[in-house]
Amino acid sequence: MSISPKRLEEIKTIPDSDIDTSDIPELDDHFWENAKMVKPITKKAISIPLDSDIIDWFKSQGKGYQSSINNVLRSYVNHQLNKSNH
Repeated sequence: MSISPKRLEEIKTIPDSDIDTSDIPELDDHFWENAKMVKPITKKAISIPLDSDIIDWFKSQGKGYQSSINNVLRSYVNHQLNKSNH
């Protein structure tokens, strides 16, 4: 999901008191009893040839274009894994 810079600025100006958090449960002792440490997936730096128009498009979306490319690939892989499990 991508948020436009304009919308991000609008969100930043919303006072905390105006944000409805009623659907977010408090993190009580029960939560912490069952919480597990999840280590992030390590990333590898690689060199991969991509079509220039693909790179240009991702760069035009703003900062973090490499993470966006990774997210698209992650989504595709997860879809393929889910498809093969059914």
